Amino acid sequence: MKKVLVLCTGNSCRSQIAEGYLQYFAGNKAKIFSAGVEVHGVNPRAVSIMKEDDIDISKHTSNHIDEYVDIDFDFIITVCDNAKERCPFFPSRSKQFHYNFPDPAKATGTPYQITEQFRIVRDMIKWYSENFVAENLI
Repeated sequence: MKKVLVLCTGNSCRSQIAEGYLQYFAGNKAKIFSAGVEVHGVNPRAVSIMKEDDIDISKHTSNHIDEYVDIDFDFIITVCDNAKERCPFFPSRSKQFHYNFPDPAKATGTPYQITEQFRIVRDMIKWYSENFVAENLI
């Protein structure tokens, strides 16, 4: 079974959303992990926006990258530039991928406008995740 790590700054939004979609699309073909170079807790808006698409990430935890240094990942996906720059060296054969998604936690405006930003980023990550699985895991 392939092992995939999704890495972000705080493991609160983008990496949590990606973990949810990657696991959904990969099914039993991969084990998906997510972590941050910092730990900020899972963002409640990320949980609610994923529920709109029938994916439950409410039991996810926010994890620090140090928790996974002993795992030999097949793929490491950084989902923000900060994480890519701060990603520790993994002495493994892992293939690394990068896509800098906007941070929905930094959205401003009315509650509706903020929710819309979360939806936009969620849909970007969904598309990326589906394509990643189709090209690399199936």
